[in-house]
Amino acid sequence: MHRFFVQRRLEFDGLRGLMLVWMTVMHLPTRASAIFNQPFGCVSSAEGFVFLAALFTGFTFFRIAQREGYRNMCKRAWSRSARLYGCHVFLVGVAFLVALLPIGGNRSGLHNLLDFYFAAGPQRAAIDAALLIYRPPLLDILPMYILFLALTPVALIVAVRLGWKVVFSAGFGLWLLAQFGLRHAVYQLMTKAGLQIALNQMGAFDLWAWQLLWLFGMWLGVRWAKGDLPFEAWAKRATIPALLIAFVLLTLRHVVGCGIEAGPFGILFNKWHLGIVRLIDLSAVSILLIRFQSLLKFVTVRPLVMLGQASLPVFCMHLLSCLFGILIMNEASVVSGWAAASLLVSTFGALFLVAKVIADNRPQIG
Repeated sequence: MHRFFVQRRLEFDGLRGLMLVWMTVMHLPTRASAIFNQPFGCVSSAEGFVFLAALFTGFTFFRIAQREGYRNMCKRAWSRSARLYGCHVFLVGVAFLVALLPIGGNRSGLHNLLDFYFAAGPQRAAIDAALLIYRPPLLDILPMYILFLALTPVALIVAVRLGWKVVFSAGFGLWLLAQFGLRHAVYQLMTKAGLQIALNQMGAFDLWAWQLLWLFGMWLGVRWAKGDLPFEAWAKRATIPALLIAFVLLTLRHVVGCGIEAGPFGILFNKWHLGIVRLIDLSAVSILLIRFQSLLKFVTVRPLVMLGQASLPVFCMHLLSCLFGILIMNEASVVSGWAAASLLVSTFGALFLVAKVIADNRPQIG
């Protein structure tokens, strides 16, 4: 099996931990957020986090299907989805509870985060959030993960019976339609059927587009489980094009900026619809990481590996810290000064504490 995927599993845990660190700095309301906004080109922590989650999902559930059968694989995947759903309900519940408190009602940052909650009322917002229809900012990544994981058994079964070409053809078709307004068209049909919520309250991520990244990561995970990943030689041949693409897009990011309105070309860079430029940049960066594997040694440090191995509770803690940061902003645009430093230090202290508790209580195999 490919050396990168077998002997270097800690790199994947470390990378996932790095994505969580990057995501946390991005989401906390401090000036550091602007500095860490896509510093490596037209890619963000969201793409990396979703891709790695899909990679581990494909690897894990294909192995379960091979060992226990596809029926048990479905049960395990849906059980995992239910646990994730429980985390989602908990996080939304905490946010809504804070909004009910006198301190929450006086914070403009919280009003901006939960504007539909304040406009439609707690009961309506709670029902829509429970149905994964209302997905406030920051709280919209986990619902996407839940839906993709719940549909993973379907994709795996179709891939086994009909082949991955069929799965990718459907996934690419949906992604392509998403670039030309599929999400809005579906939303219009839903409103005619009685849906009463603005489209911008249903999460920033276009699920019709992001499912392609999930499918690709899942496919790699399945091939990893099969021991069928002849990518090292291929990565050597693609090194020069990948370097050129990564350099050009890195320069473009810091000179022009990715994700801004770029007229008719804006759709190519759009993060929420997963524009083609972002997929190309992510592919180029991935090729370079495979080609220059020694660059990943720094992510195998124990703190990052622990964060990656406890990704779900760490992710939940980072959202709670972001909520706290929004509360202490008062009427400012960001938390600054000593308050910002204290927020960053306390947040990462909490993340590492959660990761250590999980690591200390994880069953040891020996």
